Amino acid sequence: MSDAVLTTPAPAVDPAEAAALLREHFGLAGEVTALAGERDRNFRLRTADGRAFVLKMAHPAEPAAVTNLQTAALIHIAARDRALPVPRVVPGLDGAVERVLPFADGRAMVVRLITYLDGEPLHSSTASPAQALALGRVLGRLDRALGDFAHGAAERDLLWDATRVTRMRRLLAYLPGEEERDLVARLIDRFEVEAAPVLDGLRRQLIHNDLNPHNVVVDPADHARIAGIIDFGDALAAPLVADLGTALAYQVEGGDDPLARVRPFVAGFAAECPLTAAEIAVLPHLILARMMLTVCVTHWRAGLAPDNRDYILRNNPGAWRGLRALAARPPAALAGDLRRALRD
Repeated sequence: MSDAVLTTPAPAVDPAEAAALLREHFGLAGEVTALAGERDRNFRLRTADGRAFVLKMAHPAEPAAVTNLQTAALIHIAARDRALPVPRVVPGLDGAVERVLPFADGRAMVVRLITYLDGEPLHSSTASPAQALALGRVLGRLDRALGDFAHGAAERDLLWDATRVTRMRRLLAYLPGEEERDLVARLIDRFEVEAAPVLDGLRRQLIHNDLNPHNVVVDPADHARIAGIIDFGDALAAPLVADLGTALAYQVEGGDDPLARVRPFVAGFAAECPLTAAEIAVLPHLILARMMLTVCVTHWRAGLAPDNRDYILRNNPGAWRGLRALAARPPAALAGDLRRALRD
């Protein structure tokens, strides 16, 4: 991903324009509402008969092949595991699943439509070991469904790639204080020595790469039932276990037992997608790597886009708590804890 995707805004589009596109290209009408997003323009449509959709307009700086990667992955998942709670791709009146359209400032964006998944956002739900177990199972099923997926744009250079966390050294200056900079610098150095050399020998495939609490919805009546996994915008080819590490970065708690939700999540994932010994050994490093990405990238971007600061920094406090909690324990000890959880 070029920095332009994160540092320059997409063309302004208002709900009336989105509604016109929906009528013209999809034959749909209803209430249109703008949705928050890191880089794209997104709108929710609710029709009079109760259906809901998301109209997605990809940032002009994002290559069309990368947008198509997301579309193709969703179509593939539907074919491999129809029961997985992920959005479905909706073709237009002409049967096309993507179209390139010009906008007012002269730039063009790839436009597509997917189903909207209703539910309670994970970040506002009641967390529990049962919820973590269920979410781990769903992510394991998702990665299993993507195991045989191939696409020319899957090997992409993405800032949000935990396996390349050493690149965050250039963003250390944006962290808020000397203690924070020293902590992240030390953990990056350790990752480079202990984790980076083994990554090339691990299983590799397309992964979701962004299972944060804003990309999961649960059943409002049962927070342990996963109702949806959304936003495949950061999907890329990487070691399979990096998907798990990224997701677990948002399950780490403060307090006496930071792994209380991590253990059932790993058990759920492994029940659907068994892990190798090498993957378990590197997993603590990848959890920490995602947290380091979160604090470095968000502090950098918040300074560039102050109007979107609250959205950009939404996962930042949890990442700092998790970094401090896990940094106090050696990665080998954390991996041993997870291995014991899988045996129990």
